[in-house]
Amino acid sequence: MAAGKRQREGPTVRPRKRAKKAPSAPEPDATPAPEEYSIPPPVSQGKWKNKERVLIFSSRGINFRARHLMQDLRTLMPHSKADTKMDRKDQLFVINEVCEMKNCNKCIFFEAKKKQDLYMWLSNIPQGPSAKFLVQNVHTLAELKMTGNCLRGSRPLLSFDPAFDKEPHYALLKELFIQIFSTPQYHPKSQPFVDHVFTFTITDERIWFRNYQIIEEDASLVEIGPRFVLNLIKIFQGSFGGPTLYENPHYQSPNMHRRLIRLSVAAKFREKQQVKEVQKLKKTGSKVLMEEDPTEVVFETPAEEKPVEIQLVKPESKPIVKDKKKLRKIQRKKQKKLFRTEASA
Repeated sequence: MAAGKRQREGPTVRPRKRAKKAPSAPEPDATPAPEEYSIPPPVSQGKWKNKERVLIFSSRGINFRARHLMQDLRTLMPHSKADTKMDRKDQLFVINEVCEMKNCNKCIFFEAKKKQDLYMWLSNIPQGPSAKFLVQNVHTLAELKMTGNCLRGSRPLLSFDPAFDKEPHYALLKELFIQIFSTPQYHPKSQPFVDHVFTFTITDERIWFRNYQIIEEDASLVEIGPRFVLNLIKIFQGSFGGPTLYENPHYQSPNMHRRLIRLSVAAKFREKQQVKEVQKLKKTGSKVLMEEDPTEVVFETPAEEKPVEIQLVKPESKPIVKDKKKLRKIQRKKQKKLFRTEASA
């Protein structure tokens, strides 16, 4: 007879899952539940329409200050792109092809000459216009060390001098600055804040660029840098070339400026040499005799005339004796001779 299987103490009963009930409509007499906190959606959910991209790069041969200035502009402009340095032997119109490959429609190009002069090109690719500037008085972010600090990637406010609206070439530059330096709205790399201001001021026929941070609600400003001065040279119709629309009559090239400084130093040196030669001539030259004054002898009294005595006999030479006793003996001998001659006579 087969052995019967052992029966367990009791079968384990699994709890059944509760069936999901459809949400019933709240009763009119029921009390309302407390509202939950909801996180607002990000501001940048809007559509990115203004797709401006700026290519910022330079030529070979720039110094450290120009390189740091270029890096500062890249950090302040989230819609910018970078590229390798361009060879100085290449022509400038090659930049248009580089911008097309990088999918950029604006360009800021730094051109260095003689390892001391820095030029900046602002261009609208590919139709133009383009402007060439001489960059002066450059101070970078690391060099200034101001107290302000804005959020990286935030959108700036652009502030322009009223003089930009008075002359046509300044109005053209204003539109070019607006399209290049303003960060497009809803850009993927930008932040939805406005906490700094780019100012463009015209003073002494130059454009002064400053960057300020808005630190308080009452719009108090603190400069954070970078800062530089743009001296306009020419405005061209095309991109990096073409017919000249405007040429600055007040512009002076750095070579001419250095030449004038050398000439002024040489003129000062020649002037000093001429002064020294005149002083030498005064010392070595003969003295100029003054004319006799007729009133000089008015108060002079003539002295009494003395009779002129003519000595016929040669005076006897006196012997030079150092010893006084010998001198007395000689005098006594002479006196004795005189007495003898008188006695014999």
